[in-house]
Amino acid sequence: MFPKPVADLSPNTHAYEITPLVKPTGFREYDARWLFEKEINLMGIQALGFGLGNVIHDLGVRPAIAVGHDFRSYSGSIKQALIVGLMNAGCEVHDIGLALSPVAYFSQFALDVPCVAMVTASHNANGWTGVKMGAQRPLTFGPDEMSRLKKTVLNNTGQARQGGTYTFVSDIADQYIRDLTDRPKLENKIKIVAACGNGTAGAFAPQVLEGVGAEVVPLNCDLDHSFPNHNPNPEDMEMLHALRDAVLSNNADVGLAFDGDGDRCGVVDNTGEEIFADKVGVMLARDLSARHENAQFVVDVKSTGLYLTDPVLLENGAKTDYWKTGHSYIKRRAHDLNALVGFEKSGHYFFNPPIGRGYDDGLVSAIAILDMLDRNPDKSMADLREALPKTWGSPTMSPFCPDEKKYAVVEQVVQAYQQAEKAGEQIIGQPIRQLVTVNGVRIILEDGTWGLVRASSNVPGLVVVVESPTSEENMRAMFADIDGRLSQIPEVGDYDQKL
Repeated sequence: MFPKPVADLSPNTHAYEITPLVKPTGFREYDARWLFEKEINLMGIQALGFGLGNVIHDLGVRPAIAVGHDFRSYSGSIKQALIVGLMNAGCEVHDIGLALSPVAYFSQFALDVPCVAMVTASHNANGWTGVKMGAQRPLTFGPDEMSRLKKTVLNNTGQARQGGTYTFVSDIADQYIRDLTDRPKLENKIKIVAACGNGTAGAFAPQVLEGVGAEVVPLNCDLDHSFPNHNPNPEDMEMLHALRDAVLSNNADVGLAFDGDGDRCGVVDNTGEEIFADKVGVMLARDLSARHENAQFVVDVKSTGLYLTDPVLLENGAKTDYWKTGHSYIKRRAHDLNALVGFEKSGHYFFNPPIGRGYDDGLVSAIAILDMLDRNPDKSMADLREALPKTWGSPTMSPFCPDEKKYAVVEQVVQAYQQAEKAGEQIIGQPIRQLVTVNGVRIILEDGTWGLVRASSNVPGLVVVVESPTSEENMRAMFADIDGRLSQIPEVGDYDQKL
């Protein structure tokens, strides 16, 4: 009988070597993340694989699964432990080796297997690990499946089964690259800087982007799991500033930044201006809604309000649905509504047919941006950005808050704003027009200025975003109101970045 996991163990002890360590807070809303060795050990990963295999059986899905890993010093060993657990649960494992998350999703289609497990900590700092999972392509697990997995693993209720097999797939990366580049080449010369932050995307992005006809200047595309320059995170201003400098020094048409597992793409225009992913989404929505009649889009609650108010989108007959933040939520919502694209402010974009297969792929996003530029040869990326109605928005900010406390803290903030609304209290001198509480709270004021507070699904922390269509002053005042309330809550700590 495999030992039952425990929540806390001291490394470098006998117990640590014979007992699965699995901290319960690692099971998040739509994937799993832990600090390796401190919150989960290799036996804990094996228990996770065993539990995942059992959940797959319980869901009535054929137990065939593609498994890949990102480029970190410990990811290969974590993947092997996961595979041992999956095989013990009777799963047919297809090991695709080093991969991006979208390569793993692609392999579900290419290998005709229903399930996927991608070992990755995405853009998290070194020390973190995790798994993105799914059992219904192109969707990934949501809260129901993650809750089921958590109970199965922590309660050790899995059943060992015969029939587990292992196959190594050596050419899935080549298949993926051919799939993206088997298309007409760009008609116009487009020079890009491709920034990969020394993460896994460096093994894929330059080759794919050159394959579609772009001139590529690589930036930190050599793989180095110590991340010597900065974390591969296209929301991180350090990565975007490095990309800005490279775009300007190379006189490039656009800069594209890819995160650690390659499912997101950040953008810097030809003037060196960083464009937040929700604004890039509006630009793409303009381009695509002109080509696809009555286009339906889905966006997350962190995103700009322009999706509802932009005159070009309105003229094109586009429709937009705001939904919960999180790649699993937006992916599923876009699938359920048969939306053309789902956009997240974080940079996860979900292109459904005829553009993509419904999963988030930073390189598919990059190609869509290049196609948009190619269809507008007389306009630069900056021209397309400047054509949008002006708004003043913040980056995504994340004040620290313990995993065990963050949801209660968010509920406290929700209640505070609900009480303010009920009492007719004004925020920055304006009445509250609407509170959207589908995911934390989005406070929308009379002039369209809004602020969001929600719990992070990836790290111990909150998420804070603010935007104003009227002035930078109102945007900063909205942040000051939120920050003032959060500063009174002892469980809330320092920000990763702040206005």
